[in-house]
Amino acid sequence: MVKGAFTIVCTLAVLCAAFVLFNPTRILMQETAAAGPMEDVVFVSDPVVQQVPPSPTPPPPPPKKPQAGMPPPVAQVLQSGTLIVISKASQQMDVFKDGALWDSSPVSTGKPGKETPTGMFPILQKRVFHRSNIYSNAPMPHMQRLTWGGIAIHAGKLPGYPASHGCIRLPPAFAKALFAETDPASTTVIVTDNPLASEGQARRLAVAMPMPSPGEGGHLLQRPEPRLAELDLPAPVPAATSAVPPVVAATSAPPPTDLLAQTQPPPRPVARGQTIQLAAKSSASEAEAYWSNITSRFPELERYEKAIIPAVVGSKQYYRLRVTGPGARDMCTSLKRSGADCFPV
Repeated sequence: MVKGAFTIVCTLAVLCAAFVLFNPTRILMQETAAAGPMEDVVFVSDPVVQQVPPSPTPPPPPPKKPQAGMPPPVAQVLQSGTLIVISKASQQMDVFKDGALWDSSPVSTGKPGKETPTGMFPILQKRVFHRSNIYSNAPMPHMQRLTWGGIAIHAGKLPGYPASHGCIRLPPAFAKALFAETDPASTTVIVTDNPLASEGQARRLAVAMPMPSPGEGGHLLQRPEPRLAELDLPAPVPAATSAVPPVVAATSAPPPTDLLAQTQPPPRPVARGQTIQLAAKSSASEAEAYWSNITSRFPELERYEKAIIPAVVGSKQYYRLRVTGPGARDMCTSLKRSGADCFPV
């Protein structure tokens, strides 16, 4: 019995020694120790292959801002195209088609604090119906965009004075007709602070308006506009001649009379400075009567340049009484303190 137990013990000892001598892990550790020291080595009996997810797709680049569109030259659109001239002082738009006056209309430009920018602009975008993404989703029918900053021509209410947030409002019928006439490739829009009394002044100012330069973010860099008074050149003086003037016979016929000149009132003189509106009457005679009345109360108004401007507001005819000159807005403040009505334009 003792001998059998001894035999079993010896057999187990031999097996343990063989396991220690021939263990693959021990052999690997010995080889690793011979090759050099290794730190933090972990041996995994059952390695797991981990799938590496593909790298994420890079996000698309942000959309580029629209480039600044340059308006066609005024000389070009006067030959073939559409020229739109908007006077903030007169609240009037004159439209020229191929150099000839196409039509005119009253407008309502930006109110104080939201003034319509002046300068030369292209038509950047046209939409029959558009809504403002700045001012409470307000409707802008027959919209023609002038800037990427929110300035456009569109149909809207015309109270008879500047009332918009910067856009140029037109009567709905006129806005629709103008929308059908314009082509962005051959349309230039001029916005000026000068009061304009005739189509000739509007055309002359447009020709003298400096071309803007491209800016960043789709904006144009406008240059200072000329003053209309600086463009009015004196009439040429005839050269002196030594020839004896011919003797006119007593029976010679009188010179012909220009009937067209008799039916058209002379153009209003243009005054430099600020413009204020004193009243809007239903007839020119009422506006003249109001002028006589208010100048009797405030004689200092007579030093300003007076203008009576016809306008159609909501199918009704009005005549706006305005004065222009240096310090007109201070005069308006004084009139309000004395109980008279006025507002700057």
